[in-house]
Amino acid sequence: MPELPEVETARRVLEDGALHRRIADVDDTDTFVCRPHRPGDIRRALLGRELTAARRRGKSLWLPTSAVDPSGTPGPDLGLHLGMSGVIVVTTAPGDGADAANLVGGDTKNRQAAATRTGWQRFRLTFQDGGRLALIDARRLSRVRLDPEIAALGPDALGITPAVFRSAMGHGSSPVKARLLDQAAVAGIGNLLADETLWLAKINPATRVNALDRTEVDRLGRALRRALRSATDKGGVHTGAVIAARLPGGRCPRCHAEMRHATVGGRSTWWCSREQAGRP
Repeated sequence: MPELPEVETARRVLEDGALHRRIADVDDTDTFVCRPHRPGDIRRALLGRELTAARRRGKSLWLPTSAVDPSGTPGPDLGLHLGMSGVIVVTTAPGDGADAANLVGGDTKNRQAAATRTGWQRFRLTFQDGGRLALIDARRLSRVRLDPEIAALGPDALGITPAVFRSAMGHGSSPVKARLLDQAAVAGIGNLLADETLWLAKINPATRVNALDRTEVDRLGRALRRALRSATDKGGVHTGAVIAARLPGGRCPRCHAEMRHATVGGRSTWWCSREQAGRP
């Protein structure tokens, strides 16, 4: 399930392999993934242009495009959202093959398998040099659209400052787990990353945000930065220290106490029965 670290990896892949290559063809015929656009809308908007940058806020990716000719007006932004199961594949050589180093999502074996599933391909750019950018998604939960709306998203979790994080966490009575998942408060945190962050900070996920003191909020912010750095460096949120213990009979990796489970803020949540047993 892509969260911010996986999407940041996708952004880097796009930045390294998809920019400044002229778009020769576009397959936008999947009307569900490309909604509300009709087949051909995205194709007409992008033909002859180049992707000029790869940008991200939270889990949302967008790529500005160039003018068709040097004197013209820049094109629209191409928005890509991986949803729960999207995989981005960029090839630098002609043909259908793909270097595993250019695939995003899951382990290498699964990424290689995904690249061969042409029936799961939901969107594709073909570059003038013969290479491709493809969005592969077995469950069709990803999204492609022109000029995506990102104004409603909060500050990006990867670059949020301690002061802005305190502001996002410091008001209201929502459970802290729910506030972390609120994309309008902080953009990019998903369910696994929230559990990892709260476990690192030793905070009960059901604690109301207005019950947290400044020391706890700052500790939570440091834990978020640590979790993000680790997940980005290691290849995804599934590498978090507590993630493997999120199952019946699981034990806390630090103190070996039993892990607890409940629904908090509408999401399945795990925490240490000893170290995160404080409030509420």
